[in-house]
Amino acid sequence: MGLHPLEFSECYLDSPVFREKIKAHEAELDKTNRFIKELYKDGKNLINATKQLVLAQRKFAQSLGEFQFEYIGDAKTDDERCIDESLQEFSNFLKNLEDQRELMMKNITETLMKPLEKFRKEQLGSAKAERKKYEKETEKYYSSLEKLLNMSAKKKEPQLQEADSQVETIRQHFQEESLDYVCKLQEIQERKKFDCVEPMLAFFQTVFTFYHQGFELANDFNHYKKALQINIQNTRSRFEGTRVEVFELMKRIREVPQEYRQTSPISSEGYLYVQEKRPPPFGSSWVKRYCTFVKEQKILHMVTFDHRSGGKMGETESVTLKSCVRKTTDMLDRRFCLDIEITDRPGTVLTVQSLSEDDHKFWIHAMGGKEPAGQYLGKTYSKERGIDAQLDDVGLSFVKNAINAIETRGINDQGLYRVVGVSSKVQKLLSLMIDEKSNDVDLSTCEDWDVKTITSTLKLYLRSLPEPLMTYGLYKDFIAPAKGGSPESRSQAIHCLVHKLPEMNCLVLGLLMKHLATVAAHSKLNLMTVANLGVVFGPTLMRPQEDTVAAIMDLKFQNIVVEILIEQHDKIFGDVPGASSPGLSAPTRQSKKLSVRQNRPLAVYNPKTVDLQTVSPDVGSNSDEASLGSNESMSSQSTASGTPPEKANHAPLLASLSTGDSPGVTGGGGKRAMAVYPCEAEHESELSFQVGAIFSAVALSREPGWLEGELEGKKGLIPENYVEML
Repeated sequence: MGLHPLEFSECYLDSPVFREKIKAHEAELDKTNRFIKELYKDGKNLINATKQLVLAQRKFAQSLGEFQFEYIGDAKTDDERCIDESLQEFSNFLKNLEDQRELMMKNITETLMKPLEKFRKEQLGSAKAERKKYEKETEKYYSSLEKLLNMSAKKKEPQLQEADSQVETIRQHFQEESLDYVCKLQEIQERKKFDCVEPMLAFFQTVFTFYHQGFELANDFNHYKKALQINIQNTRSRFEGTRVEVFELMKRIREVPQEYRQTSPISSEGYLYVQEKRPPPFGSSWVKRYCTFVKEQKILHMVTFDHRSGGKMGETESVTLKSCVRKTTDMLDRRFCLDIEITDRPGTVLTVQSLSEDDHKFWIHAMGGKEPAGQYLGKTYSKERGIDAQLDDVGLSFVKNAINAIETRGINDQGLYRVVGVSSKVQKLLSLMIDEKSNDVDLSTCEDWDVKTITSTLKLYLRSLPEPLMTYGLYKDFIAPAKGGSPESRSQAIHCLVHKLPEMNCLVLGLLMKHLATVAAHSKLNLMTVANLGVVFGPTLMRPQEDTVAAIMDLKFQNIVVEILIEQHDKIFGDVPGASSPGLSAPTRQSKKLSVRQNRPLAVYNPKTVDLQTVSPDVGSNSDEASLGSNESMSSQSTASGTPPEKANHAPLLASLSTGDSPGVTGGGGKRAMAVYPCEAEHESELSFQVGAIFSAVALSREPGWLEGELEGKKGLIPENYVEML
């Protein structure tokens, strides 16, 4: 488990556990700050100490290899795994360069030192400043709160009201600062993954540019570098989407924080001041404790915690409650007090003080006190809709109508589904299409509604359903395989889950996935690749009921699930799970067909600083695509005649050819293989061949599903399921 997400709702409870989570985030940022400082120092050594170049490289490599990024949540995407592993890869590259001493590093200051120092000063520095403000507001609020609570209840009402108002203002300011600080911490934790790694990529490019004797090593590294750029871009894109959702959640919580107060059906929790009586003449003292009341057992757990003493937690004390009554101010000169009778110690009454009148009512209700009071309920996610959309025959008819219109009129429109229509028109069209009396309009021939209005209406219909198309009940089941496992196990798990959906849900989802696959097939014109469609439809088709930061962090896994559904819609919706399981050993052509989604990037990185001329010629790089932020699909499909098996989904940028370096393999010798299907190369690292072609020097590639070999003097990659070994 990595760092825990910091829920905005916890800013209002300010529990000890929440403070521990904050300390973990702060420690991680401090570690990052130390790491960047150390890296900066090492870089200066590389510039100023040429004679000590090898030693400096070893230290730099060690720093990279030992550092690991922490992540928020319980799992990482494939892109994040590649980013996490990248530091170790960089370390290995530096060790390989150790024997070659003529390395020129004139540009290291601009490519590495300044960006890292800028990140440290601007991002980590701002977090440090926010931390000081947060600690200052903490001290100010709890000091003013204690002063208020110690105020005599006999003072005049205007004085009490003025004091209450002042503390309320301070409390709101403190909670506002808490929300900002929590948001800042999580933003930097996510941002550092690409802000720290990209300068390192630039540094490595500089190293290889000036390193004349390392050309072959630099050429091999180039594949990995481009793949990592894709991983970074994918991670950045997901970060931007997640960041928007997080800010929206924070905005909603700011508007109605009381609705987000976390409560459990089995317990209630919050701070209480507990009166501790001492022998005469010392009187009594009031100690702040974080209390959790377990309703069924009537057990009150109390832990001492002082925010101003470094956030140290004391021991937990537990008592069993017998009764709870309100303590009036004529009996005790303090407001908001309760008397709790304890069964553990007969005759003992524990007096506690809540933080406000509302908090007082909350505890009375939670503990079953005699005074009736309202109860704060936890937030349940319920999207208000002005449209009564249902998943019925009328809705199915609209989905078919919309899909037909989009494929007929606008399949090649740039930014299809990403470019939105006018909100009022979208609402009007949806109201029209779900009205049984007026839903007979053929959208494929009706010019009154443009394509972007139809696509937006289809998305609005899916979002307005009482329950997501992929249901709340199966949400966690769908997300689970996307968080780990092999590509095959992911596909199989999602295949089974789809057939657990209600019949109408499965039918509509199948129609939609077939349609989106058609859209992706025209991505060279509409710029909507499988990856882009996953980003658009992930939150639309599946979402959890809870509205939390942890749920928002799962957005990236929703996208992955939708990508798998689009890529493998024929298999998933065409076959019942378990009905057919083709083996790989049979000699028939069908038996060699692989339907495997490799751990590969789904899009091509397209920043302004990258020369896309070095990428596969199949990858579009026109200005419209760049401006839209679209990423070209990397799926490889044979274009030869006949019906050859599918090549394993291969990202050519990840390929690593060991031309002639395999043990026991020399040019023209080694193992041999014969082509049983024709294949046309889709990347410069692959080989084109006809049936019957004989390959020499055949060896396994590091890329799953691919071999390396030589044909007519040219070395390259061969799809493993296109050949037979001789």
